[in-house]
Amino acid sequence: MRTRAIAHERARNVQKLRRVCVQTRTLAENEQMRLVAGMVGGGPGAMIGAAHRHAMWLDNQYVLAAGIFGRNREASAQFADELGVERVYRDHREMVEKEAGRLDVVAVVTPNDTHFEIAKAFLEAGISVVCEKPLTNDSATAAELVAIAESNNVILAVPHIYSAYPMVRHAARMVRNGDLGRIRFVAAEHASGWASADVEQWRMDPDRGGVATAVADVGTHAFHLLRYITGLEATRVSAELGTLVPNRPVFDNATMRLTLSNGAPATVWATMAATGQEHGLRIRVFGDDASLEWHHEDPQHLTVRDPDGGATILAHGISGLSDDAARLTRVGLGHPEGFLEAFANFYLDLAELLRGRPARDLSIPTGVDGLIGVQLVEATVASHANDAAWVDTSFGT
Repeated sequence: MRTRAIAHERARNVQKLRRVCVQTRTLAENEQMRLVAGMVGGGPGAMIGAAHRHAMWLDNQYVLAAGIFGRNREASAQFADELGVERVYRDHREMVEKEAGRLDVVAVVTPNDTHFEIAKAFLEAGISVVCEKPLTNDSATAAELVAIAESNNVILAVPHIYSAYPMVRHAARMVRNGDLGRIRFVAAEHASGWASADVEQWRMDPDRGGVATAVADVGTHAFHLLRYITGLEATRVSAELGTLVPNRPVFDNATMRLTLSNGAPATVWATMAATGQEHGLRIRVFGDDASLEWHHEDPQHLTVRDPDGGATILAHGISGLSDDAARLTRVGLGHPEGFLEAFANFYLDLAELLRGRPARDLSIPTGVDGLIGVQLVEATVASHANDAAWVDTSFGT
């Protein structure tokens, strides 16, 4: 019953998104016109801001026309000039006031504690928003953003862009097609080493990044990848949080046990303090009939294993892949595509939605996915505080 209810809720959310897409009127109704974008945050040296901009530009679907690129107005204006951005503002309030009716979408790439106020202002003005994860620092405000977007018939999207890799899309299609049989176990991890030593960074401030930094920063990515590929939700969570780097004021390591909506168990490991690791995002999905494995350091390949131990390695660009993968493949077999291309795939799907096209079965993460990520953070904190006790979940509501 629980699985059917969740499937019904997911179908209902897809229908809602389709209605929003049909009703959304953009400034670029002519297919040949570029969508008009703005950005808040992402100034000099901000890697994620640069990733958003390159992704917008790669398919020539957007023009970045307005923004705020830092707290220092003079430096922000100088950077805007270097980018060729025509309109730069003191703060997001001024930007909302001047850009309402001019922007199709704004990317919010600021620290976590500012997401709610900024995203809310643009959504209330009828401007679609791409907001970096976590959507907010608490589920009440995240749910409020989802409701505001829906009531204003605009799109709220969260860039869990790993779901936009072609081989991840193909993995999700294989599961949907039943190629793995019933899903019996899933293991996901995002074990990065970027903060395996002391680092001065806002994510290490519990007031700005939240106390469960490992879950908010990287765990939400692993959890979304699990949900996206399997199509399953978590019905309960048991978690243990820890700090691997001495004297760090936030939890930089999290181990989670999940029960999925089909009854299968799953695990998620999330840390930024895995010494020597690169990016460390990996998922393995085990079914009755087959299993699959994908990891981010080799995104070109998807490994599928049969019950006898035989392995088939599917390569990005080979013939016979699903349309979900083929339509996002940009160059031929043997030519590597990576992070920026996946980010561009996210913005390519977003452009379809902004132009009012129907939502695809496998599309981009929405505000509901962002809300679920925030709810995961809260569930892990609650479980940890009660000696890793199971916490029942109703994610997405």
